[in-house]
Amino acid sequence: MEDKTYKDFGFKAPFRGLGGGTFRRRKYLLFLLLAFSVSFLYSQEKTSSVELTGYVSTLQSSMFNTLSGPFMNENILHNRLNFKIYPNERITFAAEFRNRLFTGDYVRLGSYYSDLIGDDTGVADMSWNIVSKNSFLLNTTADRLWVDLSFGNFQVTAGRQRINWGQTLVWNPNDIFNAYSFFDFDYVERPGSDAVRLQYFTSSSSSAELAVKVDSDNDVTAAGLYRFSRWGYDIQFLAGFSNGEDVVLGTGWSGALGDYSFRGEATWFDPYEDFPGGDGSLMVTAGFDRIFRNNSMAQVQFMYCTNPPDPGSFEAFYSTNLSARDLAFSEFSAFGQFTWAVTPLINLSFSTMWFPDLEGYFAGPAFDWSMAENIDLSVLWQHFDAVMGGERMKINIGFLRLKYSF
Repeated sequence: MEDKTYKDFGFKAPFRGLGGGTFRRRKYLLFLLLAFSVSFLYSQEKTSSVELTGYVSTLQSSMFNTLSGPFMNENILHNRLNFKIYPNERITFAAEFRNRLFTGDYVRLGSYYSDLIGDDTGVADMSWNIVSKNSFLLNTTADRLWVDLSFGNFQVTAGRQRINWGQTLVWNPNDIFNAYSFFDFDYVERPGSDAVRLQYFTSSSSSAELAVKVDSDNDVTAAGLYRFSRWGYDIQFLAGFSNGEDVVLGTGWSGALGDYSFRGEATWFDPYEDFPGGDGSLMVTAGFDRIFRNNSMAQVQFMYCTNPPDPGSFEAFYSTNLSARDLAFSEFSAFGQFTWAVTPLINLSFSTMWFPDLEGYFAGPAFDWSMAENIDLSVLWQHFDAVMGGERMKINIGFLRLKYSF
């Protein structure tokens, strides 16, 4: 039987260039180093508090269409290091790194895979393929590098950071700075942005924010958000400019309806060149979740999009370059998940999604076992069945992960 490649499993090579540093990016790094140095100069404490956390994990995965067909196998040895320094009560410095060693069939795809892993969409290129061979790939990425300054009710954060404006649990159209894929379960920290974020806390339950992000293509995302509490709900409104293309207007909420949590978001994307009335896209999502007495939790979420993009291949489901406008693969989408803590040490869960436009669905059971203090074992399966490019595609991906946290 002929060996299969990633294309036979519904994936395709990207068309745009990946990786590569520039003089502009080096200037950005120098700016960050200068900002960090200035923050220390303003420290009034004689001693600093230093914090180190992280984890080491090994993730084995196998992708296949059927059990009788070929398998694509991969192992990722992953070490994460999170450094935080507190020169005084007003200043925090953070640097966080992903160190990953890849082995298996994907590495043998050559530059397509190594460039994909080494790609950095930030204005600063802080992802390095240390060693790239036919049998293994070693990559180091700094996905957090920021300094935070607080003065009374005012807070400013500069550098690579996560700006989380989402309110819902699966799809976040309000998360215009750093959207993420639900299926990338191993990246619990989620992507960050090269940005400056200003926050002003008008009260204990309300705040105003302004954030500006620049990416590797010099595209700017700039927006303001106002968040407040009313009628037992946390409510927010946002407006701005996304990815150098769209004017965005949005709102989000989270609260309770009886025994159920009720969360939702809505965002309008409209190309600024034709604003208003261009080829816009409205994304609305809402969901309910509830914790039950038997240590179980259930959630459902629905999403509607007036102009969903064509995913083209299963690669889009795992893309690390998703924008908030790209979250929908179908005009209507639905999600459901049930999680049960069988014992204090064992969790079982099952997730599913429905994509009517693709005549497809996703199903994913998971098993998590806390084997010892700071040691966890996880077994997951992800199954996709959908029509893409006029052809029905089925993919199964099995995962086995052992993780030690410190």
